[in-house]
Amino acid sequence: MATSMAEVVADPKLMVADLIFGRWRSQILYAGVKLGIIEALKKGPRNAKDVTDELGLDAALGYRLLRGMGAIGLLNEQPNCTFDLTPEGRYLLADHPETFRSMALLEEGPEHYAIWKHLPDMVRDGKQNAFVREFGRMAFDHADADAEYAEVFNQAMSSYSATQTEAALQALEDFDFAAVQTACDIGGGHGHLVCGFLKRYPHVKGIVLERSSVIANLDLLWANRLGLEDRCEYVDGNMFERVPPADLYFLKLITHDWNDEESVQILRTACKAAPARGRIFIIEHVVPGAETPHFSKLFDIHMMCWGTGRERTAAEYAQLLEAAGWRYKGVRPAPSGLMAVVEGQNPRCRD
Repeated sequence: MATSMAEVVADPKLMVADLIFGRWRSQILYAGVKLGIIEALKKGPRNAKDVTDELGLDAALGYRLLRGMGAIGLLNEQPNCTFDLTPEGRYLLADHPETFRSMALLEEGPEHYAIWKHLPDMVRDGKQNAFVREFGRMAFDHADADAEYAEVFNQAMSSYSATQTEAALQALEDFDFAAVQTACDIGGGHGHLVCGFLKRYPHVKGIVLERSSVIANLDLLWANRLGLEDRCEYVDGNMFERVPPADLYFLKLITHDWNDEESVQILRTACKAAPARGRIFIIEHVVPGAETPHFSKLFDIHMMCWGTGRERTAAEYAQLLEAAGWRYKGVRPAPSGLMAVVEGQNPRCRD
């Protein structure tokens, strides 16, 4: 019988052991997704031999992997070597509306797995960005050169967006969008976030500023998929150099990719393009005080490995906004507490 998290929390020794062996669980999960086992069980219970034969896997080792997936709660194992998906396992199906499949392939895939081994050396010498240490180039440059990584990365960003868009909508529930005619999502990927707001506010038109390689496939763009193409424009551009004029700017999980100097440059570029009534919403995992354990404090270590960025406190975001020419207006937390929206206003705007 699997140890419950409540039991782990109650016993310090079990908690430490759980941390040590945590990677076993995530790698078992990754292998089950990568090899197609999750999808093979989509329609219901199947015998392990049938699954391994269909997928071209070794029968004995494949069964052991299926059994391991059962041990971590992704599958149910029955006495006759038959397996089916648990409710948790179904979240890894490609067509689940809140799928984690692409997240698993990215975060436990070869690139993101490899960069973590550099963490001790980075902390010793004070130089972050394990992607450069491992691959000799920044993550975005790696995506431009490696089509497989780029595909997994872009799909994972869209997968993350389902949760993040809802969090942003909830955090901004009481913001008055009446005066907003155009909203620009800077580095907005396939446009999931801005399209979420276009659906909620029919009078608003949207712009997505992205790299050409991200928006080249029209079938992946959310505006086209949701029938919003007449209200949403995709623009190829460099957010460090120029952004389109808009009443409102979104930056969702963008500033955390970059160091302070780089983030200020992005924010300054937007401030120069903003009208007098312009606003900017930075959507991030804002780091709370020392007394609060929070996902942002773990994500911050991932960003240390992945690139030049970091997660920040509300005070640190305020400093970035002020340095870039914006007026800091405060933080609007999402109800879940996981994410928040940091608000900036053009200083030429009169309250």
